Amino acid sequence: MERKIGTTSRGIRCPIIREGDDLADIVVKSVIEAAESEGFCLNDRDVVGITESVVARSQGNYASVDAIAKDVRTKLGGETIGVIFPILSRNRFAICLRGIAMGAKKIVLMLSYPSDEVGNELVSLDKLDEAGVNPYSDVLTEEKYRELFGQNLHPFTLVDYVQYYGDLIRECGAEAEIIFANNPKVILNYTKNVLTCDIHTRVRTKRILKAAGAEVVCGLDDILNESVDGSGYNEKFGLLGSNKSTEDKIKLFPKECGDLVLDIQARFLKETGKNIEVMVYGDGAFKDPVGKIWELADPSVSVANTPGLEGTPNELKLKYLADNDFADLSGDALKSAIEQRIREKGDLAGSMASQGTTPRRLTDLIGSLCDLTSGSGDKGTPIILVQGYFDNYTN
Repeated sequence: MERKIGTTSRGIRCPIIREGDDLADIVVKSVIEAAESEGFCLNDRDVVGITESVVARSQGNYASVDAIAKDVRTKLGGETIGVIFPILSRNRFAICLRGIAMGAKKIVLMLSYPSDEVGNELVSLDKLDEAGVNPYSDVLTEEKYRELFGQNLHPFTLVDYVQYYGDLIRECGAEAEIIFANNPKVILNYTKNVLTCDIHTRVRTKRILKAAGAEVVCGLDDILNESVDGSGYNEKFGLLGSNKSTEDKIKLFPKECGDLVLDIQARFLKETGKNIEVMVYGDGAFKDPVGKIWELADPSVSVANTPGLEGTPNELKLKYLADNDFADLSGDALKSAIEQRIREKGDLAGSMASQGTTPRRLTDLIGSLCDLTSGSGDKGTPIILVQGYFDNYTN
């Protein structure tokens, strides 16, 4: 009988991961046991994804807010620091802000508006229009923001992040001043020592600040990019990709784990005879249509992956073929014609027959699928098995 199932994505349960655990062994055993338990087979080019969180946990890659404070103080001088373009997040940034505030006498917090980098809204575009405010040029004080827009609670968390971040800074013993602007050079009117907290635009922001006369410019990727008094660290990303572990400790993005994915792939080959692709994934790249949040608070979707996951899809758009090239066919004749075209497709770069297929890297697409499948709560499935992703209509 012809196959009736295409791509599937399964959440795989496994033990709670602790520091020092043999993660490769746990991943392989968990997937094989799930296959035996649920009665499915493993195949060549299946994909196993492991969430970055359990990788960092197995590495013991943690740091305290005291370590953040010491590094900030050392690198930015410990006096008045401009902290610009942070995302609005209790899990992702608030605990980092605690450490930053503990390492300074005064924080000038510059928030982008109407929303942060990943879409969390401080004020709606409609309200900006009503108030005649131009977010590309206008700089607002906290007082002016309140006068124009009052209190704005996050639609999901119901947090007033302006108040929350200001209170947090003051609770840590630093003076707080909050402004709203989208031009990074504005912060230089307040201080020449700047910590830029944007994620995906950080290289440009640093370049602009340095060219405009900033004396010290660091990004979150420059804080805890090496160990402080034995703390965890991430050489490439620093605090980027970190999140809250306890009230006084963060879990950092995992360190280099290219060897891990290759090790897992080799163990699967030994145990099953199948060539399985493996990746460590972070946040998926997708946008919530209601809250306008596009999720990607990690610096990358794929932390590490086996070579077979490099590249972009090379796919034909079936509805294009059905409506154009084979508009006069139907039934088995249409099916046969499309199957033949797929078998002969070659490299489709620039082809009209591929228009409408998603032009993204495989790791971003599959990592997003993994993230949506695993969720971020209590599902208990930090391992994802994706099957049939590389199949097409002819398989």
